[in-house]
Amino acid sequence: MAAYMALAEVEEDKYTEDGTTDYRNNPAIRNRTGTWKACPYILVTTVTNLYGTCSVTPLLGAFLADSYLGRYWTIAASSIVYVFGMAILALSASVHGLKPLCDDKHVCHPTSMQIAVFYVGLYLMALGTGGIKPCVSSYGADQFDNSDESENKSKSSFFNWFYLSVNIGALVSSTVLIWIQTNVSWSWGFGIPAAAMAVAVVSFFSGTRLYRNVRPGGSPFTRIFQVIVASVRKSRVEVPKNKSLLYETTAEEESVIKGSRKLDHTNKLSFFDKAAVVTQSDKIDDSVSPWRLCTVTQIEELKCIIGLLPILASGIIFYAAYSQMSTLFVLQGNTMDLHMGTSFEIPSASLSLFNIVSVISCVVVYDRVIIPSAKRITGHKNGFSQLQRIGIGLALLIFAMLCAGTLELMRLKMVKKHNYYELQHVPMSVFWQVPQYFIIGCAEVFTCIGQLEFFYEQAPDAMRSLCSALSLTTSALGNYLSTLLVSIVTDVSTRNGGAGWIPDNLNYGHLDYFFWMLALLSAVNFGVFFLVAKHYPYKKVEPVFHY
Repeated sequence: MAAYMALAEVEEDKYTEDGTTDYRNNPAIRNRTGTWKACPYILVTTVTNLYGTCSVTPLLGAFLADSYLGRYWTIAASSIVYVFGMAILALSASVHGLKPLCDDKHVCHPTSMQIAVFYVGLYLMALGTGGIKPCVSSYGADQFDNSDESENKSKSSFFNWFYLSVNIGALVSSTVLIWIQTNVSWSWGFGIPAAAMAVAVVSFFSGTRLYRNVRPGGSPFTRIFQVIVASVRKSRVEVPKNKSLLYETTAEEESVIKGSRKLDHTNKLSFFDKAAVVTQSDKIDDSVSPWRLCTVTQIEELKCIIGLLPILASGIIFYAAYSQMSTLFVLQGNTMDLHMGTSFEIPSASLSLFNIVSVISCVVVYDRVIIPSAKRITGHKNGFSQLQRIGIGLALLIFAMLCAGTLELMRLKMVKKHNYYELQHVPMSVFWQVPQYFIIGCAEVFTCIGQLEFFYEQAPDAMRSLCSALSLTTSALGNYLSTLLVSIVTDVSTRNGGAGWIPDNLNYGHLDYFFWMLALLSAVNFGVFFLVAKHYPYKKVEPVFHY
């Protein structure tokens, strides 16, 4: 299951994270006006539009999964769409008539139809991604029986190994597939992952009879608005001190929300409890209107979502700093000595491989060494609570930014001391960046995997896909925040005619200041998260769960 997700995610990443690695070699984009350098507008708009689409479609996929289709059928349909998208891309790079014609100088001239076919393939992948990403980790966790203690303990390890397999796929994509696309052909570069994805889909369907499937619970947005409307209608009604008087189905009955366990009442956000107060105008029978009277479980769903929002917000700052790996870390590396040995030079963007290696190694160490040790110290069944795990990752990210800032400070001191201002590559090895990539990888293992587990466990049963999708949107919002911060810093730091913090020639700038600022924002984010997590009430459910 996790390997299936890996194939989907790494293919999307090739189009959304690092255009300097993949897009400049793509004939449909590179050569529309000549060479790659001649069409930055097409490159940037294509990448940003596709990334935006891949950020929005998971919300649609999650809504369909939780409301009507269920996670199994959402993954099944989306994976087929994804395979078609990959197949179209492979055909656009190999079939005569779909593949652009190129001249002796390797400048290609795609027709409008060829460009259209290329974009159809891309956006079919984006559409398929929308149903896969928010559902597959939750669906994998669904296979563990909540009533079985041993299976419940194994669920935490599942998220670790799931994330490990995603990064193994990313490692293969960033090395083997990139080499094939660069040195063999794009037809093979697209064809191999398309075939692998098709095999993964067949593998997924082969286990159909073995899967546990949770029934979709209907539109979560409808239930949320029903609680709000009913609460406002009864705004003058007093909530009884005896909370057992609040409306809920009997103990022998299932929850009115299909596929969901009943939730125990909590005292937070008590205004919404008014929606469960039984009045004389309410009819407690089969025809009761949910727009006037809601169950305690339905109200607690809304409370859970509101309680998750501050935790979601903490991820925005995290991903704003995390996104520097594909932006400012690369620019910083470009100013350093790129030699590995005497003659071989490596692209600075390739150092992100150390992040992937860090994640892979840290997952193994965390699952096999840290968790058993932490269990003996804390007594917690998973070593750390989910929020503690997220918090450790947020703290590690602060050190990653401090590490990057310190490196840039030392680099600028060397520039100033030896007057290297016009030197393209300062004689400082780019491998000094490895620690900051490695620390971010460790932070990723704690925070990102912790978020996967946390939003699965703490989300209402009938909203798990939706909450996973909301968690994914924090990555997009973090990237947008990073762009906003860069724009503000550039505008403010250049007002008096100076070079600014992030000029074209970083030797005249102060990139270290930007990293210090991110470290400060990350520290503030950690402080706020600590206060929120300290008072966060974990949800309480009844033990019986109906599949």
